[in-house]
Amino acid sequence: MSDSNLSIVILAAGKGTRMRSALPKVLQPLAAKPLLGHVLDAASRLGAHETCVVYGHGGELVQSAFTSTALNWALQEPQLGTGHAVQQAMPMVSADSIVVVLYGDVPLVLPESIRRMADATEGSKLVLMTVDAVNPSGYGRIVRNAAGEVQSIVEEKDASDEQRKITEVNTGLMACPASLMGPWLDALKADNAQAEYYLTDVVAAAVADGVVVDAVKALSETEVMGINDKAQLAQAERALQHRLVNELMLAGATVADPARVDIRGTVTVGQDVFVDVNVVFTGDVVLGDKVILGPNVSITDSRVGACTHIHANSVLEDASVGANASIGPFARLRPNANILDGARVGNFVEIKNTTLGVGSKANHLTYLGDAEIGQNVNIGCGTITCNYDGANKHKTIIGDNAFIGSGVELVAPVTVGEGATIGAGSTIGGSAPAGKLTLERAKPRAIDGWQRPIKKP
Repeated sequence: MSDSNLSIVILAAGKGTRMRSALPKVLQPLAAKPLLGHVLDAASRLGAHETCVVYGHGGELVQSAFTSTALNWALQEPQLGTGHAVQQAMPMVSADSIVVVLYGDVPLVLPESIRRMADATEGSKLVLMTVDAVNPSGYGRIVRNAAGEVQSIVEEKDASDEQRKITEVNTGLMACPASLMGPWLDALKADNAQAEYYLTDVVAAAVADGVVVDAVKALSETEVMGINDKAQLAQAERALQHRLVNELMLAGATVADPARVDIRGTVTVGQDVFVDVNVVFTGDVVLGDKVILGPNVSITDSRVGACTHIHANSVLEDASVGANASIGPFARLRPNANILDGARVGNFVEIKNTTLGVGSKANHLTYLGDAEIGQNVNIGCGTITCNYDGANKHKTIIGDNAFIGSGVELVAPVTVGEGATIGAGSTIGGSAPAGKLTLERAKPRAIDGWQRPIKKP
């Protein structure tokens, strides 16, 4: 089957009352991405000709969350069941396409499974996705004939004792030629207690028309689990993290405890990367060969070069770290921190919008903001760049091989020349000449007769 012949319809109109949240259900976060985003990602990997999202509750919020994606949108108002939802999308579906129906709250379905279902239509069948349930109670049972063809979906309340023993259940996902689906949808009736149009009724219509109804099985119940409340959302989070961390290990990373790593984006790793416990990846993260991540590290949208060690409890956000560097413990690299090869950033050091040159080091209790620091520079303990005057940011420039003593305040804009030394405890503004010692210390003086204040009784 050609990808250009594939139309994806995603049902995403539900309110999600059981979520007890102001956020529409399909926008609830799973691995830091909306549930609907996961379904759209799976759909995009199929290269479909068109994708239509049926929306309803929280419609503007749902649409605004996916403005960068080329989608068709169909409003379902009021919500009158799954069959009614697909009816709203059909005017946007190509008449000669294969329609694949997915759900915005079934986020773990794999593209490979969707592809198997679509291919199984062979251009003329109705194909369901089913799963073998450990406990099928509450689900519609798949009833097959002697030839293995699906004859009907029997709901629990209508099933005989024999039918209730069936463990193959309906997931709601299906694929069918649009030319067949359209007339069946038009013929749906809402003669049930909920007065809704059920998509599953197209199975009976297909059988009545002599159309073969087939089924492909999902790889696991987890893959097709629906998310209806926060407890199920948490279960899906753990299942997805298991999948993502397993992919990370297959890519070559050694993970100390796969149950204690979270991936909320994409992670690319080189060879022999080690990831300790409670590491959180967010956004796009790239780790070079032999990177070591200590426990409780958080990395967001950052790159880390080969053989670099990120020590415990460090936070990297929109940062770049070169090779053979050392970060932390308890270091914070904020946006546009650029740590070059062999540099060292120690405990309780915060760096933002700053380049720390090759082999330079800031080992303790330091803030460096809006600075360009050369190579082999030593930044002493307690040093800060005073880069903000209350209205504007100003730059600090430190030349190669400079030595900044402890407790120094560099009041930007300021330039420290190559090979300069700044004496401990100095407050420097303007410039410090290359190759010389610059210091500024007030002469100590004692005040006679001074007494420490005493609290009033």
